[in-house]
Amino acid sequence: MDTGQTVAVFGAYGHTGRFVVTELRERGFVPLLVGRDAGRLQALAASHPGLVHRVASVDDPASLDRALRGAAAVVNCAGPFASTAGPVIEAALRARIPYVDVAAEIEANLDTFAHYADRARAAGVAVVPAMAFFGGLGDLLVTTAMGEWTAADEAHVAYGLSSWHPTAGTLASGTVSRDRRAGRRVRYTGGRLEYHADESELPTLDWEFPAPMGRRPVLGGFTMADVVTVPSHLSIPEVRTYMTTDAARDLAGPDTPAPAAVDELGRSAQTFTVDVVVRAGDTRRRVVAHGRDIYAVSAPLAVEAVRRILAGRIRTSGVASAGRIFDAPDFLRALSAYLSVEPCPESHAPQVA
Repeated sequence: MDTGQTVAVFGAYGHTGRFVVTELRERGFVPLLVGRDAGRLQALAASHPGLVHRVASVDDPASLDRALRGAAAVVNCAGPFASTAGPVIEAALRARIPYVDVAAEIEANLDTFAHYADRARAAGVAVVPAMAFFGGLGDLLVTTAMGEWTAADEAHVAYGLSSWHPTAGTLASGTVSRDRRAGRRVRYTGGRLEYHADESELPTLDWEFPAPMGRRPVLGGFTMADVVTVPSHLSIPEVRTYMTTDAARDLAGPDTPAPAAVDELGRSAQTFTVDVVVRAGDTRRRVVAHGRDIYAVSAPLAVEAVRRILAGRIRTSGVASAGRIFDAPDFLRALSAYLSVEPCPESHAPQVA
């Protein structure tokens, strides 16, 4: 049990931010509530007696400096990350404290690697983007599946979501990403990220998920942050991600409601399976994770990252994805209360076109 270290949570009153605050408290950390909206911060602080809250804006660097004073690390939960990641990373570098975020925005994560790798490394500060369900978990699973391999031909990450009721933050971040792409699609192929114009519908194929999910239709080319995190440290020229069609329809539906809590922890009824297959030559390896609520599970992912960074249990400093900076199999084992992770026999790995 960790004792007493203060961790700032920027966007603490958001949907994921609330999960992160609760997880930090349960791990023995002292959350420092930070955000732009004074009223929402005060309301959150009232539900967590004894916690300090500080108002800060990404447009006011001095306010961020004041907000992070005394913090051992900062977790950024406030999207769109295209607007927040840079200023909060800058503040973390000035304070010389680790930075972790839960960004699923491909372009925002690319910006973090492109703009802060040298400075963070020189400062000896760990900066871990996409330390969440999308980007972080997939990277940990792919890295685990790779094992002793130093290279592979392909990595496939299939997301089997029972449903997807997006938060307002998810929808806002998606809009920002689409605008930055000017309507183009993105894929990681031939060892590089490509943007391309394609007005056709995404291809649908059947994916054989392990039980209890079984065979489900998925959208190919439904590209997520794994195309940034995985290639940032693994030699895999083809990284592809897939999403169950029902979940994709939920995300796109104009009337899909926000997540609704159904238990005392605030989690929704959503369940997920993340099915990872890597191929090198004729050999395929597969690792599968099962869990509940993609937003809720992002909290233990981010907080476990903070815990390991502050304990010095990291493999590098500077900007690094989850699979690069942490011992991936050990990290996943530490989340056994939240995730069921299991390798599957190679013969059970699906053939993917």
